[in-house]
Amino acid sequence: MEKSMSKAELMEKIGERAHVSKKQAEDVMQSFEDIVYETLRSGGEVTLTGFGTFLAKERHSRMGVNPQKPTERIKIPAVTVPKFKAGKALKDALKQGGATAPAEPVSPPPAEPTPPVEPTPPPAS
Repeated sequence: MEKSMSKAELMEKIGERAHVSKKQAEDVMQSFEDIVYETLRSGGEVTLTGFGTFLAKERHSRMGVNPQKPTERIKIPAVTVPKFKAGKALKDALKQGGATAPAEPVSPPPAEPTPPVEPTPPPAS
């Protein structure tokens, strides 16, 4: 198994599993990212049950040490930072010795059903 995966590789895998084009997978991922950004900026959280929760936390201002002049104290301003809290299913999957077994690929959508053929009535005698 690969140790890291790029966004392009992720999009390719999503496309394969969901039976969609790489472009469609990229569009879905971009929409997901945009929604998470907007939700966190407005103070909300995005929860994917079992997987985890994306949230924004404010880190309060604090005093720190200037790395160039260790005797000088500096004020580090407050900042809002993104956080991810792993869900139970994700934690359990990792506790079981690594990643979970690969999910079954999503079945392609069924073909349009063909209308039933009406039997022709027997000729009248």
